[in-house]
Amino acid sequence: MSLVDPLDADHDSATKKLAEFFNETLGFCPNSVLTMQHRPAISKAFINLNMAVMANEGRVSSALKRMMAWVSSNATGCRYCQAHAIRAAERYGAEQEQLDNIWEYRTHSAFSEAERAALDFALAASQVPNTMNSKIKKALYKHWDEGEIVEMLGVISLFGFLNRWNDTMATSLEDDAIESGKQYLEKYGWERGKHV
Repeated sequence: MSLVDPLDADHDSATKKLAEFFNETLGFCPNSVLTMQHRPAISKAFINLNMAVMANEGRVSSALKRMMAWVSSNATGCRYCQAHAIRAAERYGAEQEQLDNIWEYRTHSAFSEAERAALDFALAASQVPNTMNSKIKKALYKHWDEGEIVEMLGVISLFGFLNRWNDTMATSLEDDAIESGKQYLEKYGWERGKHV
């Protein structure tokens, strides 16, 4: 059961307008945003940050950003964000073989060396304590420029916030997110957990 119940999507008109962004990314407005509406300044600031972080200004694709979000969420254990991230990766064109083998990214042929460097970065920077090191930095700089690295850390940091928010809140998972979690993540032990 959630710590705080989500409010109706019509509760705050400004949030509702901004939340149209999620109709593209997920196909629905997430319950996390509907809960943030208890303080509309938070919901609006969060959506604007999300749109800025997920904008593509370099070679970091939308699909890779969502796969990084999944790796980050997996590292922190947030089942809610894992399901959302894998769903968004699918909707943004991640290859089927990547979706089916996301946790084998280090060795599976569906992932390039550049993608592996980005996903290793997401894993290291999401752990507590943080395990970022010079080897990961060197791999990043081999494939990505500084602006792209900033974009990636934006994704990791955004999901750091979301992982804390949703795991603490025990945000209820939406049906479509549950379906994506079951399809791609159940074989890795994913379950709804407290997000009922």
